[in-house]
Amino acid sequence: MTARFIDTNILVRYLTRDDQEKAARALALLLRVERGEERVTTSPMVVFETVFILEKSYGTPRAIINERMQALISMRGLRLTNKRLYYQALDTYASTKISFADAYNAAFMRTSGLSEIYSWDFDFDRLEGISRVEPEATVVG
Repeated sequence: MTARFIDTNILVRYLTRDDQEKAARALALLLRVERGEERVTTSPMVVFETVFILEKSYGTPRAIINERMQALISMRGLRLTNKRLYYQALDTYASTKISFADAYNAAFMRTSGLSEIYSWDFDFDRLEGISRVEPEATVVG
């Protein structure tokens, strides 16, 4: 079975249903993917872009984004590297006020065994188990 890449706009049309004809076609495709009749692959960028569009363009609440994106990511016919990382990131994103990008980076750090991050972004101060460190001005060497 040949795999195809699935783009952001297919997911957005399905999730927002702002174009009924395209939403119906996206649903039909995703049902085939869920049943394993088709295989699709996507990239981290598609996940990020979908979350961003849902939040910024449609004002979708984080809890709904979390629920719907986790359902999409869990489809057996969808190939996406390290799905567990996205589940963790979506849960953090939904339960905090931080961006999905920061939530993803925090999940990446945790799965990589890292607890410190060089950053000036105070959002990381809100996350348990992660310590934010600001770079020092001292030149080493």
